Amino acid sequence: MNAIELIAAQEERLKKHFARIDEIAVSNQEKVLNAFKKEQIALRHFNGSTGYGYGDEGREKLGRIFALSFGAEAAIVSPAILSGTHALTVALFGVLRPNQKVLCITGMPYDTIRGVIWGEGNGSLKDFGISCDVVPLSESGKVNFAAVEAAVKENAHDMIYIQRSRGYDLRDAFTIDEIGEMCSVVRSHGFTGCIFVDNCYGEFVETREPTEVGADLIVGSLIKNPGGGLAPTGGYIAGKEIFLKLVENRLTAPSVGGEIGSYAYGYQQYFQGFFLAPHVVAQSLKGGLLIGACLGALGYENFPALDHTPADITRAVRFETERQLTDFIQSVQECSPVDSFVKLEAWDMPGYDCKVIMAAGTFVAGASIELSADAPIREPYVAYFQGGLTYEHCKLTVKHILSKLI
Repeated sequence: MNAIELIAAQEERLKKHFARIDEIAVSNQEKVLNAFKKEQIALRHFNGSTGYGYGDEGREKLGRIFALSFGAEAAIVSPAILSGTHALTVALFGVLRPNQKVLCITGMPYDTIRGVIWGEGNGSLKDFGISCDVVPLSESGKVNFAAVEAAVKENAHDMIYIQRSRGYDLRDAFTIDEIGEMCSVVRSHGFTGCIFVDNCYGEFVETREPTEVGADLIVGSLIKNPGGGLAPTGGYIAGKEIFLKLVENRLTAPSVGGEIGSYAYGYQQYFQGFFLAPHVVAQSLKGGLLIGACLGALGYENFPALDHTPADITRAVRFETERQLTDFIQSVQECSPVDSFVKLEAWDMPGYDCKVIMAAGTFVAGASIELSADAPIREPYVAYFQGGLTYEHCKLTVKHILSKLI
């Protein structure tokens, strides 16, 4: 069987999942459209502002449509936020105070946030007397609720931290139902603080967001799902207004909070990217399923399983050797619209404890809603494939990869 025949066979196999993804996209598109209509978005809201940004309608309206679409009371959406890790950091330092405690119930957080939590002498939470306990996941990669219940009962934690996506771990992303269960369990055992969710890679994958099932704050990057491939930078923080006020004071200054914040270049890409995001996320999900099905047919172990719709836009593919891993990442780069000719090398990326190789021939540098793949150079040798603005691009990339493997 050649690459074209294999792709056609797997597309037939995935029809049911593709149809479900299309249904989710329509539901999410309706939510976003209704938010635009309710907020009466007009051309003037795309205009930029300078200086302090007092009365910047575009900034305010952008926050409102995120909040409405995500079932939240309020939202901060800012081009001044540089990455998902930056957004998480701003939110954590906004809500937490010295001598408070965080309980992470979804295992060890992603590599780049570890320095934010446990760094030594770098301005971390630890430096400010804020501690973080971690409840390891079960062997199956699920939340250990018995251990969570014990930790909630025994320690006076002020925040529950949940990481929705897998990061660089071989576990499935958590579904909205699972996150809802986490919220319900900790509340049932007397927790009254902030339930905080790293929502990166999960926006618009399902018809609900964590803020609709009990989370107090969700945080993400605009060069991932909600930017729709158009946002050139930025991040968002959405949730309950009582916590958003605290975060605003950390993002700007306690004396002015959310009243200031200018962006001279205008907001059209942010509004338009968010409007397109439900469709773009659907394209990405289909592309991830296709590569998973095709590689699985060739005997490559990959996650999540293909018997259900994924809970985020990433797919993990396991290889036996470092060479196989890097060859796969290079194959993705060769199908990129930007820098397809580049020969990739692993490098010491800031925030990681090992070299990382990354295929990111993207229009927005490092945007992982665009077709990309990356991997830490360590055992087990696992590539993390994500994104895809169009299913057609994903399909052509799969064809190229298969032509090398078959």
